[in-house]
Amino acid sequence: MVGILAAALLLLLLAGIVAWAVSEPRPAAGRALPPRERAWQQQAVAAARWGAAHDEVDGETRVLLRRSCPGLDGRPEVLEERVFDSFPADDPMWEARFTEAMAGARFRCSYLNTEEGHG
Repeated sequence: MVGILAAALLLLLLAGIVAWAVSEPRPAAGRALPPRERAWQQQAVAAARWGAAHDEVDGETRVLLRRSCPGLDGRPEVLEERVFDSFPADDPMWEARFTEAMAGARFRCSYLNTEEGHG
C-alpha cells in the first residue's frame, strides 16, 4: 500500500514539474537583446536599403529585390525579399535576359530607396 502511494506521489510530482517547465516563458529567438544593442538594431532596420540580387533555384534564375541592413554580427540581414523576374537557367538568351532584368531591378531598388527617403 505504501509503495502504491509513493508511486502516485512521484507521478504527481513529475506531472507538476513538466507543467511548470512548459508554462515557463522563454524568449522567442534565444536571449533578449540588451537595450543598447536593441536600439542599434532598430536604427539599422530603419535605415535598411533595397538592393538587387540574383540566385538560381531548381533550374530557374531569379532576379531579386532585397531590403537589408547590417546585422549585429556585421553581415547583411535580409528583411524582405521579392522576386523581380525569373527565367530558365538554360535559356539561350540568358545573358541578355539577365542583364535586362538586373538593370530593371537596380532601377526599381533606386525608386524604392527614394520613396522611403534613403535616396
